[in-house]
Amino acid sequence: MRKADRTGGRLGPWRRSFQWATSLLVLGIPFVRIGGDSLLRLDPPSLTLYLGGRALPIEELYLFLLLGIALILLFLLVTLAFGRAWCGWACPQTTLSDLTEGFRARIGLGAGAETKAANLWRRGVFHLFCLALALLTAANLVWYFLSPYEFFARLAQGRLGMAAGLTLAVTAALVYLDLAWVRRLLCREFCPYGRFQSALVDPGTLTLRFHPDEASRCIRCGACVRACPMDIDIRRGDQIECINCGRCLDACRDVMARRGQAGIIRYTFGLSGRGAAALLNPRMLLVTTAFVAICAIFAATLLLRTSLTLKLGRPTGLVARPLDDGQTLNFFLAVVANRGSAPLEVGLRARAPDGSPLRVLGPVAEIHLAPRERRRLDFAVVSPNSLGAGEILLTLESPQGQTLVSGQARLAAPLDAKDKGTP
Repeated sequence: MRKADRTGGRLGPWRRSFQWATSLLVLGIPFVRIGGDSLLRLDPPSLTLYLGGRALPIEELYLFLLLGIALILLFLLVTLAFGRAWCGWACPQTTLSDLTEGFRARIGLGAGAETKAANLWRRGVFHLFCLALALLTAANLVWYFLSPYEFFARLAQGRLGMAAGLTLAVTAALVYLDLAWVRRLLCREFCPYGRFQSALVDPGTLTLRFHPDEASRCIRCGACVRACPMDIDIRRGDQIECINCGRCLDACRDVMARRGQAGIIRYTFGLSGRGAAALLNPRMLLVTTAFVAICAIFAATLLLRTSLTLKLGRPTGLVARPLDDGQTLNFFLAVVANRGSAPLEVGLRARAPDGSPLRVLGPVAEIHLAPRERRRLDFAVVSPNSLGAGEILLTLESPQGQTLVSGQARLAAPLDAKDKGTP
């Protein structure tokens, strides 16, 4: 076993494995389907979010509100607990920069003296790699809005579409410029997360520190500075440019292991030396409790949500009409939505308060709804004047007579009763 392993081991392999796992997860999610629906995808034409095999129309704003609050709380929770470890271990910008810089080193670009022709060849290969990586990244973004199965079919037929094509081209161009020339400069100068995280730092937040109480063991070798991708010196204390990647930690451990000593740089939760127990503070517990509560409410709402909905209303300017036989014709409209992934066949029925059936006029006896279909139905209900302005029950039933969803509607008072002043 190497000395470096006996004195703490390297974190680099763990970081790279985590980056690969995260990247493959992000690339693979659009290809996963549950019940024929995407695991996670926002469909702009229908304004529908596909999540975990369920379709959430944008009109269900309460679900989007719960999901938005949950994501904000998760962002706060991760920041409070791990600080900028997100930047060094999981951020796509860091992962892509690591890939391009690793490829650049592998082909020997900029590694000492070389002929101009060889350098030009290496630069060409490097820029082709950046372009390919940019195209993959841009396509992956589009897959979260356009299913990859449909994406490749439409791409092969040359009908990708203006929105998808423009998104692909603009994103690929921006990512290519970033990878070819910007890279770490974006993290160091432009990324707002580091500034935002400094305002959220907590007594228990994970930080990467050069311990000043062990500074006497430092041999001033500069290995930590040379290893830092952000070109900072961690020995100068906390710096907003630090992305907590741990490269300086590995470099220090390697050097100190040859001296039979532990490294001076290490991760710590907070500055009090309490370890992970430092996370048990009021702010962390408050955010955690709120996050768990919102997730529980969202999950319960999603599980209890019905696949068929019925919304009732009245057509504009058309309410009721008296009939000669002592009955009244009440006009209604309904919006029926099949939110499931299977087709449905239903019929609309009406019942009086005592459960007796009422005659329904209109094309509502056999309604065939395709998956994700919303349809407006215009119909009328014939009711005896004795019901007055009472409420009736409208139900959507299966062909076997099972009630799937119901709603109440109020009848208009008969016109002759209104003329007599009856309420």
